[in-house]
Amino acid sequence: MKNLLCIVSMLIFLTSCSEKYRKIDKEDVTVSSKRVDSVSEPKARVKLRDGLLKKGYKFFDVIDEETKDTVIMQQYFIAFLKTGSTKLKDEEETKRLQREHLNYLKSMYELGYADISGPFGDVGEFMGMTIYSVPTLEMADSLAKADPIVKIGHMDIEVHPWWAPKGSLLR
Repeated sequence: MKNLLCIVSMLIFLTSCSEKYRKIDKEDVTVSSKRVDSVSEPKARVKLRDGLLKKGYKFFDVIDEETKDTVIMQQYFIAFLKTGSTKLKDEEETKRLQREHLNYLKSMYELGYADISGPFGDVGEFMGMTIYSVPTLEMADSLAKADPIVKIGHMDIEVHPWWAPKGSLLR
C-alpha cells in the first residue's frame, strides 16, 4: 500500500502541470489511452464514480502503468483562514467566538462537508485551513463564510480547488 501511495503521489506530482491529465469527461474518465473499466474491480469503481457524478463532484482517474491499479482523484476545496479586519475586544469574547468556530467545524464534519481542519503553527496572515468535500467552489466558499469567526470579520476566507485520491488518509 505504501508503494502504491508513493507511486500515485509521484504520478500526481509529475503530471500536475500537464492539461491532458486534468481531463474530466463524465462519459469515460481517463488519463491514458486505457479505459478505466478495463482495470481490476470495475464494478466498485463504477458505482463510486456514478455516486460522485450524481452529486456533482469532479474527478478523474490515475492508472498506475506498472500495477494497473486505478486511483480516483477527487476535487476538494481548501479554505484558508486569513487574518481579518475585525479585532476582538477581550479574552471572553475571543473564547466565546473560538467555541462557536469549533462547534461550527464540528457540524461541518458531522454533515460530511469538512474532512480536516486546523490552525497553522506559525503566526502570520494565514491562520489555518479546512478541506471541504463538496461538489462546487461556490458551496465551499458559502460554507466557509458561514463560520461565525468569518461572519464577524475576525478572519477572512480564501478558497482553492485541490485534487487528492478519494479516501486518502493523513499519516
